[in-house]
Amino acid sequence: MSQTIDRPAAGAVEPAARGTETDKSRSERRLGWLLAGPAFGVMLLVTAYPILQALWYSLFDYRLTDPSNRSFTGLTNYGVILTDAVWWNAIFVTLLITVITVAVELVLGFALALVMLQALKAIRPVLRIVILIPYAVITVVSAFAWQFAFDLESGFVNSWFNWIPGITENTAWFGDFGSALFVICLAEIWKTTPFISLLLLAGLAQVPDVLQEAARVDGASWWQRMTRVTIPNMKAAIMVAVLFRSLDAFRVFDSIFVMTGGAQGTETVSFLVYRQTISRLEIGLGSATSVLLFITVVILCVGFIKLFRVDLSQARGGN
Repeated sequence: MSQTIDRPAAGAVEPAARGTETDKSRSERRLGWLLAGPAFGVMLLVTAYPILQALWYSLFDYRLTDPSNRSFTGLTNYGVILTDAVWWNAIFVTLLITVITVAVELVLGFALALVMLQALKAIRPVLRIVILIPYAVITVVSAFAWQFAFDLESGFVNSWFNWIPGITENTAWFGDFGSALFVICLAEIWKTTPFISLLLLAGLAQVPDVLQEAARVDGASWWQRMTRVTIPNMKAAIMVAVLFRSLDAFRVFDSIFVMTGGAQGTETVSFLVYRQTISRLEIGLGSATSVLLFITVVILCVGFIKLFRVDLSQARGGN
């Protein structure tokens, strides 16, 4: 006796299966909000008030030493800042530090991540602790250490490396823009490369071993496996690492404050906000500068997300 089996048309999705997938997606979304919701709410409460207050003060001509003469000026403060060469110089210096440090940290961090991933299991914990030591040092302490090392009077770099062309006993590292920026970038790279390496290590761990093995069987070289298998499959981790570090580098302040105090043209946007608000007590101009800094950071964030075109909700492993 023959039996006919009705099969669904090609491309059709059974209602039950579709309903199951929808229920799973909703359940995961609900769980995500339950886990991240409290932290998101606390951060919103902590950050929303200062942002709104800065936005409000930026609309006034307000000097802290003369609060009674505060007057509403609208967007005048923004016009003053955006037409001042000091603002654009600070933007240039900040972008330069961000590009240099993030690019170098990405290469060094990726190399350290590969070392940590492929190291023997017996030495992996010790190796990771050693690599993380710079990141555990407080930023101000790190800045003072590098400032001491390169200082003309108390530093040891000139005496240790005077065999390198261009370095003498009297080299003033903080005496001009180029050398001062070099030391600042060096300190930032030493301090935050471990952060990049940790994020990239997590991305490397997510690359399926079966893909690596298949590439080896097909005769792919190490470089081919790296460029065609490893890096494409850890694109989300690279985006997160570059995004987080770029936003952090764009707000650099501690190293500038300790090493140069903004001298030699090394003033960044964050230091400009400090100088306007704290040193000169110009609350109106300082608030407007901080709002512009916030807007710039948001633009950078959106730009990175558009550039990498990574949907983090679809970058998860599992079914």
